[in-house]
Amino acid sequence: QVTLVESGGGLVQPGGSLNLSCAASGSALRSLETLGWFRQAPGKQRELVATKLTGGTLRYGNFVNGRFTISRDNAKNMVFLQMNSLEPEDSAIYYCYGRSLGGKNYWGQGTQVTVSP
Repeated sequence: QVTLVESGGGLVQPGGSLNLSCAASGSALRSLETLGWFRQAPGKQRELVATKLTGGTLRYGNFVNGRFTISRDNAKNMVFLQMNSLEPEDSAIYYCYGRSLGGKNYWGQGTQVTVSP
């Protein structure tokens, strides 16, 4: 099993920045291949923000447009999301996501990001 715990959400003004962190723990850590982030705004489907595989392969959502950067510390079992040039449309609950080599998905409890003047 894997537990994911996010931190770093909050309220930020348009154009501002936030850095999200996610710590992974549990007995199945060695099986984790993918770590990353999804988000879900009210009334919308959950969507990919960014993922990074153990080997380094990156994937970003189409809306990112170079504003967000995902990084991963495999030794500490952590994944980070640096978000710059935030817009009100980026307001959502951001979920840490993990996927094992066997295809099992794991989710954190989510952290709220609100972009507002």
